[in-house]
Amino acid sequence: METKQKSINTIIEIKNLSKTYGDNHVLNGFNMKLKEGDNLVIMGKSGSGKSVMIKCLIGLEEPDSGSIMVMGKDIKNLDHDELDELRTEVGFLFQGSALYDSMTVRENLEFPLRRHTKKFGSIKNTTPMVKEALENVGLVKTMDLMPDELSGGMKRRIALARTLILQPSIILYDEPTTGLDPITAKEILLLMTSIQKKYDTSSIIITHDVDCARAISNRMILLIDGKNYIEGSFEELSTSEDPQVQAFFK
Repeated sequence: METKQKSINTIIEIKNLSKTYGDNHVLNGFNMKLKEGDNLVIMGKSGSGKSVMIKCLIGLEEPDSGSIMVMGKDIKNLDHDELDELRTEVGFLFQGSALYDSMTVRENLEFPLRRHTKKFGSIKNTTPMVKEALENVGLVKTMDLMPDELSGGMKRRIALARTLILQPSIILYDEPTTGLDPITAKEILLLMTSIQKKYDTSSIIITHDVDCARAISNRMILLIDGKNYIEGSFEELSTSEDPQVQAFFK
């Protein structure tokens, strides 16, 4: 009996994305596809357009040309409310964690729940959702602490818990291991892997960390001169004889 294979859908597709600031052509015809279950790593030098691409993807910047489809929707055709609703499906882990210093851990996690009531309704008791999110990162006991009472690695975990509490289909990681010691960085990578397996998320990871790319990626894109210079697996790119590609892995 013939077994049907599951169709793997493309959930983000970027075509010919361009963005210029004055004479600086930051993005110059960038193309990308993210499929269900992907861990797509994007590497590039500082100023190569990685952060600008992410800002365009979530609607914080408007590209000069090109198209961005997220979960079948062209973001340039969405009004403010539609874009805000779509953002609940796209979690973002910021490089600096971006916790609110004046809020406890609990309040930091409650904030997106209260902001996006359309997705979850009016939740009178947020404790079960906050507790589950903190259990995912192994930090339930920090619920009533302030951010300045946490280590850098703990802040990164709490930020990830805040991302997860909205139950996104896609997670964007901006330099998830930057500023962390090697042991804590490894813990974050293991956490990212376990979260993907548990919640079946798809991820885009922006990083300069070769060890991070090796551990987490199933596909990679090198962004050079504002476009995807080369794409493939870590093994394919790390063994390339192209000097520009080799420079990333030395």
